[in-house]
Amino acid sequence: MTTTFPDGFLWGTATAAHQVEGGNWNNDWWAWEHAPGTHCSEVSGDACDHLTRYPDDLDLLRDLGFGAYRFSLEWSRIEPEDGEFSRAALDHYARVIAACRDRDLLPVVTFHHFTTPRWAAASGAGIAGDGAGWADPLTAERFARFCERAVARLGDEIGMACTINEPNIVTLMGWLMGMFPPGRENDLDGYTRATETMIAAHRRAVEILRAGPGDFPVGLTLSMGDWAAEPGSEDRVPQYRAHHEDVYLEAARGDDFVGVQAYSRTRVGPNGVLGPEPGVEVLPMGYEYWPTAAAAAARHAAEVAGVPVFVTENGIGTDDDEQRVRYVRESLAALAQAIADGVDVRGWFHWSLLDNFEWAFGYRMRFGLVAVDRATQVRTVKPSAAAIARIVHANALEP
Repeated sequence: MTTTFPDGFLWGTATAAHQVEGGNWNNDWWAWEHAPGTHCSEVSGDACDHLTRYPDDLDLLRDLGFGAYRFSLEWSRIEPEDGEFSRAALDHYARVIAACRDRDLLPVVTFHHFTTPRWAAASGAGIAGDGAGWADPLTAERFARFCERAVARLGDEIGMACTINEPNIVTLMGWLMGMFPPGRENDLDGYTRATETMIAAHRRAVEILRAGPGDFPVGLTLSMGDWAAEPGSEDRVPQYRAHHEDVYLEAARGDDFVGVQAYSRTRVGPNGVLGPEPGVEVLPMGYEYWPTAAAAAARHAAEVAGVPVFVTENGIGTDDDEQRVRYVRESLAALAQAIADGVDVRGWFHWSLLDNFEWAFGYRMRFGLVAVDRATQVRTVKPSAAAIARIVHANALEP
């Protein structure tokens, strides 16, 4: 049986500036990659050289038949020092947006995707230690100023805007797990401050983007997933969700949409978060193969935020291209059922367009529809891209 998606359903792929552009030396992540003792397996370096090769990459995306491209602005390029803005950098992103429009790709612009300028990340000493960054409430206003300047130049041609990508991952990994800058572990005070600042920054950004030139929907994107409790631990799931997801979903009420980014599930037991369940397929990232995660997350996001949902990231990092197709098909089948059940899901974005720099994991995790040779930068479209393109063209899952 063929499963169809609603008319106008938006199909896209996504990237992030630091993961694909190359040479983003002026942000906290470049500093983190090169610092001794961090969890980073390698440095980003030239990444995919998407900074110069974006026209060819967008040609590939157009030829596959996708309708949207989600990418991020690199704040540290646009505002390399506090209050100093680069017209050249803004002009570059204007050209990227124009290139999307020329190829009938909706430009979906993310204003912050994990990376913060070094000068902003170093702010707030004395609030939560050296380099408080997002734990400093002033960072929200600095981000708002950046959004104001960027939308003034770019807003007329933006198709959709995502304020902050996965703020809950920035805070969790940066202040509790030590995997992201600033590398804190179990810093509950810093985590709380950073969460409050992220929410304030989102709200200010929504206000500014709506007031600027252009007419486009505005929302945030959130790391979510499915949740499962061991018997006797059912009450733990709402507690975890409240801090990790719901505080942001509640802040998204009144936005134009919320972006759900889901890959797997989280298991909870009496002593906290558990690892993969024995017998369940485990992916190279270390989490379970759980393709119904996006649908489960979309249901929860719609219930709590009460706004339309886009799945702004979904996919798997794998060297098995047939497994990628299987995951996507199973994920989309579950998402189609959620839509049939009345959940207002309006689009799906594959992560990622390119095999890219996957943060602390380096280049080992291959999420892309397009392979990138690390030595030559030659692109090779994977068979999975053609399989997913058939779904996009049909706007349906066929047997």
